[in-house]
Amino acid sequence: MHIELLKKLGFSDKTALTYLELLRLGPTSVRKLAEKVDMNRGVVYEALKTLREQGLVNFYEKDAKQFFVAEDPSRLQDLVTRQSEKLKEADKKLQAIIPELKSVYYKGGERPVSRYYSQTEIHLILEDVLTVVERSEEKLYRIYSVAGIRECLYDDFPSFSDARVVKGIKVKAIAIGAGGVLRGLDERKWLNLPIDKPTYIIMYSGKTAYISLDAKDEPIGVVIENEGIYKMQQEIFDELWKKI
Repeated sequence: MHIELLKKLGFSDKTALTYLELLRLGPTSVRKLAEKVDMNRGVVYEALKTLREQGLVNFYEKDAKQFFVAEDPSRLQDLVTRQSEKLKEADKKLQAIIPELKSVYYKGGERPVSRYYSQTEIHLILEDVLTVVERSEEKLYRIYSVAGIRECLYDDFPSFSDARVVKGIKVKAIAIGAGGVLRGLDERKWLNLPIDKPTYIIMYSGKTAYISLDAKDEPIGVVIENEGIYKMQQEIFDELWKKI
């Protein structure tokens, strides 16, 4: 749990593990620390170097030996503050160049724009659905909700349906396979269609998201932003909706 939090602050797995172990051990040598974290000394030394640069670790010499010690954990808050200040500065610079970037941004409708999402990024697709659809006039999106995908789709965004309802966003769902429940502002119809390799499809405001399972049974996604593809999927969905 702590490692995941530290990773959000920019720590690598090895740096986070080194830091947490040093907190537990107190003053210690690189050799002993390397044994505890089961990493070679070179890797541990590089992790300590990074931690020193962040002001989280210090060292001293005793009997011709070098000992490392973690600073007070409250220094992590200082790190967050510094990162926040850097982000604010980057935001100011970004706002200044956005007009220039927009001037060269490709706006043609002929070439679809697509983006791949890994397992840990699936929640970004759901967040985009809420953001984009909330701004749309229709405030409605359509989905093919497929058994085998829907069970893990909301793992990193369990409050998605509640957030959708709060924003007044409606959804039409064609459920393929057993399961699926109504949560509010939604309509659902069922389609009995056996599928070996299920794909969850979301159609929303000019975008179409495809979410399936990879070889490790982990969800991955692709979002295609193209009005033509979106319209075709929407029309097929609406015709199927009338017939079931």
